[in-house]
Amino acid sequence: MANLPHVIDVTAETFETEVLQKSLQTPVLVDFWATWCGPCKSLTPVLEKLAGEYGGAFVLAKVDVDQQQQIAAAFQIRSVPTVFLLVGGQPVDAFQGAQPEGQLREFLQRHGIEPLAAVEEAQDVDAPLDPQAEVARLREAVQAEPDKEELKLDLALALLRTGAAEEAGQLLDALPANLATDDRAVRARARLGFSALLKDAPAPAVLEQALAANADDHRARHLLAVHHLVGGDAGTGLEHLLELLRRDRNYEDGLARKALIDAFRVVEDEDLVGQYRRRMASLLF
Repeated sequence: MANLPHVIDVTAETFETEVLQKSLQTPVLVDFWATWCGPCKSLTPVLEKLAGEYGGAFVLAKVDVDQQQQIAAAFQIRSVPTVFLLVGGQPVDAFQGAQPEGQLREFLQRHGIEPLAAVEEAQDVDAPLDPQAEVARLREAVQAEPDKEELKLDLALALLRTGAAEEAGQLLDALPANLATDDRAVRARARLGFSALLKDAPAPAVLEQALAANADDHRARHLLAVHHLVGGDAGTGLEHLLELLRRDRNYEDGLARKALIDAFRVVEDEDLVGQYRRRMASLLF
């Protein structure tokens, strides 16, 4: 195999170190493949491309099932290609068969795995600025170049930071397909979804009282978590969502798991997200 960044070949001797231990710090995709497998020949190059593009946001570990039968047996591999995602030393999801690049990106996004460039972009977006002044500047830019759709995405993000969720949502809805799936747009939609939940929600103090009276008031716990996430207290928000998952993982068709994954998209503290990803995985698996 060519020396590709963030791509490794794994053996039974290296699996503990290169996969299980590494997944405690960084998500690891384990690609079970074979030399005779046609679909593997189309899937593996795409996975390798994404591993390089994501810049270390995940590691691709390749396992030749014919050469590494012990690992394949441990994962009960029945067909190839089969790909497992390991986080925190545990498998959290998997898929079989060749997948198009768009679906692979969606798979990664569902687990809060974003290109590291997107993290840097988000840091640039959140640089100290007067939010209202930034909105005014971007409105002028959009008027000057109405066909430049990227400016409309920038304006939507700026509006979200001022609380103008309705106008931001309208701009996001009008984005062309290539920008609607942009990492920043996906993050913005997650933020927008959280903000919408609070439109008619009780105040945090009321929700705290409800939880004090009944620790199994799942609706109150969920809304209180959202209040904290929108208000910038990511740790408390994630803790409430994790507790909701612990108490009832099936509440509202898996609401806690879905909310945690959305929260991973909007929380920009990578260490905090990694910690809660691992704790979520330990509850689910």
